[in-house]
Amino acid sequence: MQVIPPEIKKILDKWNIRGLVIMSLLFQTSLIFLAPLRKRTSKKWLAVVLWTAYLLADWTANYAVSQITKNQGKEPEPGDPPKNKKLLALWAPFLLLHLGGPDTITALALEDNALWQRHLFGLVSQALAGVYAVVQSLENVLWPPIVLLFITGTIKYVERTRALYSASLDKFKDRMLKPADTGPNYAKLMEEYDSKKKSNLPTEIFLTKEPDKHERPPTLVRPDREYLTDLEIVQYGFKFFNTFKGLVVDLIFSFRERDESRDFFKELKPGEALRIIETELGFLYESMYTKTAILHSKTGTLFRLIAFGSLLSSFFVFHRRPLKYDDFHEADVVITYILYIVGIALDLASMVIFLLSDWTFALRKLKDDPEEGESSIDSLLNWFLGFRKPRWKKHTCNGNQTHEVLTTGFFSRRWSGTVYGFNFIGFCLKAKVSRIHQKRNCKLLVWDSVVSILDKVIRSIQMLVGWIRDGNRSVRSVLRQRSKKNPFFRYTVYLLYLVFFAGVPGVFVVLWDYIDRIFSVKAYLEEIRFISREPLTKNQWEFIFYELKDKSDFAEKPEVAKKVSWARGEWALRDTKVAEIDRLMLYIENVDYDQSLLLWHIATELCFQKQEGDEEIENLSGESYDDREFSKIISDYMMYLLIMRPKLMSEVAGIGTIRFRDTKAEAERFFKGRHIKDLRDMKRASETVLSVNNKIEPMLVKGDRSKSVLFEASMLAKELGNLKETSNGDGKWRVLSKVWVELLCYAASHCKATEHVAQLSRGGELLSFVWLLMAHFGLADQFQINKGDARAKLVVGK
Repeated sequence: MQVIPPEIKKILDKWNIRGLVIMSLLFQTSLIFLAPLRKRTSKKWLAVVLWTAYLLADWTANYAVSQITKNQGKEPEPGDPPKNKKLLALWAPFLLLHLGGPDTITALALEDNALWQRHLFGLVSQALAGVYAVVQSLENVLWPPIVLLFITGTIKYVERTRALYSASLDKFKDRMLKPADTGPNYAKLMEEYDSKKKSNLPTEIFLTKEPDKHERPPTLVRPDREYLTDLEIVQYGFKFFNTFKGLVVDLIFSFRERDESRDFFKELKPGEALRIIETELGFLYESMYTKTAILHSKTGTLFRLIAFGSLLSSFFVFHRRPLKYDDFHEADVVITYILYIVGIALDLASMVIFLLSDWTFALRKLKDDPEEGESSIDSLLNWFLGFRKPRWKKHTCNGNQTHEVLTTGFFSRRWSGTVYGFNFIGFCLKAKVSRIHQKRNCKLLVWDSVVSILDKVIRSIQMLVGWIRDGNRSVRSVLRQRSKKNPFFRYTVYLLYLVFFAGVPGVFVVLWDYIDRIFSVKAYLEEIRFISREPLTKNQWEFIFYELKDKSDFAEKPEVAKKVSWARGEWALRDTKVAEIDRLMLYIENVDYDQSLLLWHIATELCFQKQEGDEEIENLSGESYDDREFSKIISDYMMYLLIMRPKLMSEVAGIGTIRFRDTKAEAERFFKGRHIKDLRDMKRASETVLSVNNKIEPMLVKGDRSKSVLFEASMLAKELGNLKETSNGDGKWRVLSKVWVELLCYAASHCKATEHVAQLSRGGELLSFVWLLMAHFGLADQFQINKGDARAKLVVGK
């Protein structure tokens, strides 16, 4: 008995190689155009599509080569053209070319770079398999285009392997290490010293120190213009990328590099600093995940020209060679032409991407004189780069306050430009948190409608499941009592009930739990329903920039720089002039970082909801309103990182998950007891939490077993509510905004550098921008801020 009908099997045998080759070409085409999008967005659907195409592209090409090799050893089928297998042998080097992958993606994740040995082995094995398929087809009149294609395919595969090799962290670090410095020849110096002393010559050893930073001329000078040009932004970004890419592998930097960067960034405007940093991160992304870095070299460019020339020559040789088309299947000839034409088109598209890359613009060196006028070439390059500039659009928020939000077009973005948020109280109430900067477009309205429908469906299902569970519990209790009195009833009706009405639903529950553990369905649905998205606003970035700029003035010494960069809010509180600082300091100095995040997040939300009335908002000054809005957005963002992106916070998360779950359980019990859980009213819920008497500390009542911080946060909110605004503007919201900057900076400086790099392939994070900005201002651990080693000199007196 045949499982597959003979007719279907015959079709599969006839079209399996053709289908695999076409699939391989489709995967390559999708990767080359979709891969650059992943640095611009964190959409799940794009990640799934790229993951599928990336994995299936290699598998399809490998399997197709094996099928071609197997097919070459078979006898021709009756009715097949006599030389058709010769044409199929031409497809083997095409598949080797596909295995080389597109220029826009070499690694799906950072860990793929460590597998460069596997790709090197794949290069050798696939090249041998292709050669074996061609050798089996000899004598073959198509050997000239086959040889030319092998040249192209081998170069492409070598490029991919070399890109993975260069981006693997150990090799990346090796290339950046400077030559070993042994210092003065101590043994020789001491021998000379002893010799002079024995000769009774007055001899002394002097130490000549390296020149101090104030004695060296500045190497970077900001042009005395209002703004940097687009070309200068890319050039400075490339320069600092080459300096600070060592952060990825935890290299130590000299005080000269630190001072050069800090002095330059102090002269920048916040918007210019943002653009330079996003350019740096773009260079870092392309170094780690694409072929761009190795192609923008003399060797890479030369071999790319050779590869394209070989592909083009192969096509012309194949097209102009006198062939008898009766010797081949017409479909196979068409597929061969498709492979050539699409392959050439994709190479041309790669060349366009290559020429328009930031690396191409960065190759034009910075001018020695910043005030020198623009040349015609500079003007042309600035015109091209003008399409990639960040776009800001004015947006009117509640209270009639106007802010500029980042609204760069999708294909012009260098990162997502989005600040995500997760609200604790909203999550406990299963309430949708509205955006502060609500975009008004059809796409967003459709998406909000879909999310609302999904939310209603999930809530209805949960309600139905609850009813069934309650009904099942009642029926089961009645049947159990009845079965105790009637043995026949126990082994008939009660048994059938347990099997069909209790056992079967239990199987589905177990199955659902198993699926959820594998695919994280619940987490994904919760992410859709409860994560908010805010565009980055100009005033937010300016506030972060100026806060770090002010702190960099204190970071002259290593110990001070470390103290400033490791501050978790205490530096900000001491910098303010409010009287209640000592009480607020208890919620920072005596608690863990994850506990502090949860405390200040809930307290910020309680204060935000308490002041939610339109009249109260309108009475706020412009700066107070900005501080209020900024505190809310960063508070939700930090909670998003702690709960939804735990890898980014792994160094500082502590028992954050346990603390979050305990606090959530207490909040849900409290809201349920006050009959407000199903109302989904965040303002009323916040007022109810604040109404609880906090005269006695919760820990004295509850003990330390539960890690919940709900009512400690209520106490903190009340302390913040008592703050009076001072003459210099230090009030509740200014204190909160400064504290949240420090909490954000602490997380950025303690996040693993590899996690920052990994996030670049998922749309980027504001956290990574803060991390790099801190490094530019000298607020990082990797700086050897002390002066360099002294040089010994032997001086003999007369």
